[in-house]
Amino acid sequence: QVQLAESGGGLVQAGGSLRLSCARSGGRTSSMGWFRQAPGKEREFVAATTWDGGLTKYADFAKGRFTIARDIAKSTLYLEMNALTPEDTAVYYCAAPRGLGFFTSAANYGYWGQGTQVSVSS
Repeated sequence: QVQLAESGGGLVQAGGSLRLSCARSGGRTSSMGWFRQAPGKEREFVAATTWDGGLTKYADFAKGRFTIARDIAKSTLYLEMNALTPEDTAVYYCAAPRGLGFFTSAANYGYWGQGTQVSVSS
């Protein structure tokens, strides 16, 4: 059973940066992704990567500001976020699919972390 645990959220001023981490344990996955959910909104895709790093994809709002990366030795996924705006305020989740594949839809992900709150003040 794959287990995911996020960390690194917090409160930051607009224009600031945060790095989120997601520690994976209990098994291997072919890919992993980051999603976020703001109050009153649906969960949305942020970024995803294959575990070998051969393929990555970003939501349009994340391109040029966010970077997804992974440390294979530590089985840890990261999300580096720069130039944050109040619109980035949300709970951020890391996730992994149960099977093989690379996905951007939350419906394809079967393993989820507990989420970490990111709040950006104006």
